[in-house]
Amino acid sequence: MSEQPAAEISFADFLKVDIRIGTIVTAEPFPEARKPAIKLRIDFGDPVGVKKSSAQITRHYRPETLVGKKVAAVINFPPRQIGPFMSEVLTLGFPDADGEVVLFSPDVDVPDGARLF
Repeated sequence: MSEQPAAEISFADFLKVDIRIGTIVTAEPFPEARKPAIKLRIDFGDPVGVKKSSAQITRHYRPETLVGKKVAAVINFPPRQIGPFMSEVLTLGFPDADGEVVLFSPDVDVPDGARLF
């Protein structure tokens, strides 16, 4: 399942991608999505606030188990329309051995809004 490494980038390029930690405050099924997904509202604290995301994570997660979970997301991509839902951030995960998404979460508590460096 491993892919070849991406092309080398500069540290300045890396800094353009704003990846932050937030806490999932609501999670709902998203039956209108083309691929099975869950609608998330994630609180990134001040000054970012609460943002929406559609995540294809139904293999390992159920909406009722996600509230309170810390997740990482790219917060500075433009919003993307997914069916009737406007996704504002890209929630991050890694593929398991079957290619199903496993959310990226810190193993020690960090404050909402903390930026990856």
